[in-house]
Amino acid sequence: MQKTSATLLIIDDDEVVRASLAAYLEDSGFTVLQASNGLQGLQVFEREQPDLVICDLRMPQVDGLELIRRINALEVDTPIIVVSGAGVMSDAVEALRLGAADYLIKPLEDLAVLEHSVRRALDRAYLRLENQRYREKLEAANRELQASLHLLQEDQNAGRQVQMNMLPVTPWQIDGLQFAHQIIPSLYLSGDFVDYFRVDERRIAFYLADVSGHGASSAFITVLLKFMTTRLLYESRRNGSLPEFKPSEVLGHINRGLINCKLGKHVTMLGGVIDEQSGELTYSIGGHLPLPVLYSEGQARYLDGRGLPVGLFNEAEYTDHVMTLPQSFSLTLLSDGILDLLPGDTLQEKELGLPLLVSSAGGTLDGLRHVLGLANLADMPDDIALLVLSRNLA
Repeated sequence: MQKTSATLLIIDDDEVVRASLAAYLEDSGFTVLQASNGLQGLQVFEREQPDLVICDLRMPQVDGLELIRRINALEVDTPIIVVSGAGVMSDAVEALRLGAADYLIKPLEDLAVLEHSVRRALDRAYLRLENQRYREKLEAANRELQASLHLLQEDQNAGRQVQMNMLPVTPWQIDGLQFAHQIIPSLYLSGDFVDYFRVDERRIAFYLADVSGHGASSAFITVLLKFMTTRLLYESRRNGSLPEFKPSEVLGHINRGLINCKLGKHVTMLGGVIDEQSGELTYSIGGHLPLPVLYSEGQARYLDGRGLPVGLFNEAEYTDHVMTLPQSFSLTLLSDGILDLLPGDTLQEKELGLPLLVSSAGGTLDGLRHVLGLANLADMPDDIALLVLSRNLA
């Protein structure tokens, strides 16, 4: 692992010892520099920057311990091996305490021991250098990641603000009808969306949509849904008189738009229009579960309906269902994320229990919040959307 052509610096005032060590290590493939005392050794060290130092302890001008201290003061990570004939235990302990890689006793009967010590020290130095480089790369990558996360957080904040601004006011009261909603995203942005608005002087429209997937890509589709419904309403009004504005035709319009956009996303939707003059609700379902729950006179039941998801099939057709609304009622629309909160082991058991929960909640959004414990939810695997429209509830 060590450098094949590592440069070594031998500092020893004994010329014979210095020469013999140098000759052996050069034969082992190393480049060897020499110095006859500590002061000269420091000069060579600063000029040549060797990979490893071998030094004696007892030397004139600057001894081995002081040499180690001065090299340490340069804040370099060069290993130092002490080869000394002094044989004083306190010197050995002090040398190792100052950071010497090894301490060998003269005379060295087998120079292979020195070579092994050199190679081991170079291995350690190489590993320390690699670890340092790795830490620096990791720290740089972490700084870049933090910067990217900060930008992503800013983007998500902006996206969330856009989504929140698109949602209708809650609660909203109009001519005896009250609308209220809540959306709980599993991530920062939601793929669930609700909207309600006045179509004309006698009609009010609403819908709940659940986009496939989660996060930013699904949230983008909710923006597209808002644009498509608003554009459709604008185009209809521009002609002076609004057509029937059937929910089935709106779902068909959105189905074609999503398919043409080729975004790889589909939506399950519930959409309806309330005619205040006739008291009728016309609604259409695009592959959505659970079905809407109608609550009236203390009883709750599912509305009828079925249909294909929106944005998947070119040939998809949607059906309008018409019913007369009771004088006192609530209609609860939920995304399928709510099923994760319902008791029961199977989908059938969960769906059977939902009307009972709506009844126990009194058909209100506040009641559902309490019954389902929405205020205390931890991380959820799916987005949750609730939309409750009501009239004359006690």
